[in-house]
Formats: sequence, structure tokens, C-alpha cells
Amino acid sequence: MSDALTLPAEARERAGKGASRALRRDGRTPAVIYGGKEEPATIHVEEKELTRQLMTGHFMNSIVNIEIGGKTIKTLPKDVAFHPVSDRPLHVDFLRLSADATVDVAVPVVFINEEKSPGLKKGGVLNIVRHELELVCPADDIPGEIQIDVTGKDVGDAIHISEVALPKGVKSAITDRDFTIATLVAPSALKKSEGAAAAEGETSEEEEGGDED
Repeated sequence: MSDALTLPAEARERAGKGASRALRRDGRTPAVIYGGKEEPATIHVEEKELTRQLMTGHFMNSIVNIEIGGKTIKTLPKDVAFHPVSDRPLHVDFLRLSADATVDVAVPVVFINEEKSPGLKKGGVLNIVRHELELVCPADDIPGEIQIDVTGKDVGDAIHISEVALPKGVKSAITDRDFTIATLVAPSALKKSEGAAAAEGETSEEEEGGDED
């Protein structure tokens, strides 16, 4: 599971674009906490700390405990708006989580046992179609990554979601098809050599046919 993050916050006294611009000038980022059958809470957080947590690479699929007014609110980040030029975070949406909540998250995939793949041993290339999986997980047990075993995979093989062993309580958010996660393809050099061999074979057959005439 991704480690939970802690983010101190303060309540926003005023809403609106003018108030948000004033917060940003002071190094703060406006945000909102919604969901959980409660009224949305408008807050602001320190921009530097938010940026630091964004740089961890797993902010969007981590539980974020927001500390405000002596209370801790368990949340999951749902959206971050960035400035189109500076990439400065402008606003964050957090989903409030209840104890038994399930959440939709994008979890990165990691391929293991590549040395046990005949296709990779002979120079094949792993063509990754999906670098992340859209999963439905218990809020308290979000996996940090999903490992996919390529043992025995040869050139021409494909890996589908049905082959992946997901953690207990975790399921794919996409249920209407057995989608492809990766394929094992021949390297371009191998493809070229096979094409050349085929062309040479065709030429030989034509020459043999000409002798018979």
C-alpha cells in the first residue's frame, strides 16, 4: 500500500477568485474536501508542502490525512489544477473517506521475472499498453503497485487483466472486457531479418521457376 501522507491545512474564510488569488500570493493553494455525506469544506494548504508531496509520484493514489482545527480528515486526492505555463498547483479536490469506503485509483504496474521470459531472452521487446491499472480498492488498503509476472512469456504473447493476480479486495474498474496490458513483440532488427529472408526465398522460387521455363 502507498504510505499515507499528512497535509496541514487551514479553513478558508472567503471563497471566490479574488480570495483564491490572494491566497496564492501568500504561498497557499486553495482546496476543497467533499463527499462522505457531509457539506464540502473549503480549505487552503501550503504550496511548498503540497508541491513536495506531488513530487513523490504517488500523491494521487495515496491516502492524505488533512489536519485542520485539531482534527484529521482522511481523504483521497481526486484532481489537481495546474497553471498552464508554470505548472504551479492552483487548486486541489480531495474526496472525504469513510472507514469502509472503496475508491477508484490508478495504480502503476511493475513487470517481474523478465529473466525467465523466453521471448525477452531472445531479444523480444515488452510493449507496455497500460502503465497503470484502474482499480477499485478498499480506502485503507490501496496497493502502491501491481506486479505482473512475465515468466514463460514468448514473442507474440499478450498479457491480459484476467491473468493478473490482484490483492485481496481489489478488482479492476473496467469489467466489460479482458483488456491487454502488454504484448511481447519481436525487435525491429529481427523483423527486418525475417523480412529479408522471406524476400530471398521468394526470389529463389522465381529463379527456379524461370529455369523450368
